[in-house]
Amino acid sequence: MTAVATERDRVLDALGAVRDPELDEPITTLGFVSTCVVSAAGDVVVRLRLPTYFCAPNFAFLMVADAYDAVTALPWVRTADVALEDHFAATQINAGVAARAGFAGSFAGEAAGELDELRRTFVRKAVLAGTDVVCRPLVAAGIDPVECTIGDVSPSVDLDRLLRRRAELGLPTGPDAPLLVDVGTGAAISPADAARHLGLARLTRTGIEANTGICRGMLRHRYAEAGAGEEELG
Repeated sequence: MTAVATERDRVLDALGAVRDPELDEPITTLGFVSTCVVSAAGDVVVRLRLPTYFCAPNFAFLMVADAYDAVTALPWVRTADVALEDHFAATQINAGVAARAGFAGSFAGEAAGELDELRRTFVRKAVLAGTDVVCRPLVAAGIDPVECTIGDVSPSVDLDRLLRRRAELGLPTGPDAPLLVDVGTGAAISPADAARHLGLARLTRTGIEANTGICRGMLRHRYAEAGAGEEELG
């Protein structure tokens, strides 16, 4: 493998940490990275695409900005050209990300503010969805999740993912922390509220999975070719 090929893999690995905020899946496995080109000098060109021309500009901005940050964080990268294509707000998004202007600066006079709370809202949903994924095997085994701590759950990829999302919100992640917590406050869910909480978690997971399937289908209809890194990471 050549040095350039190795560096390209490193860029794709970095982009694999960038998630669609609504779907909570990497933009690489979703096929949102259309091309990734790396020169021997460390110049990186990344092009992103989305399922439709009218995907929400706030979601799109978050992904482009996060992708830019992920690429430029690599110490050997000399220049980074990260841009969104085939989107109605691509010009504003690309210019704003390149200028580090933030969402409000990129959409001056149109945006009410930055997107921090929107991002937290989707992380809360990811925590709920992850809670359902982790709790379903417990319920199937006759174990009541409301009585469990993190330490009571067998280690797994799903548990690791849930704990990472909880950490992003500052929610407890230690072995003695309750498995079921309020995503806003981090307080333990009471036995009286457990059924409602688990029901909300299940609905959140199924909603995210349904939206993910729709987006994958729309992207495949729009673009026949696989995205850069999709074969390796998907």
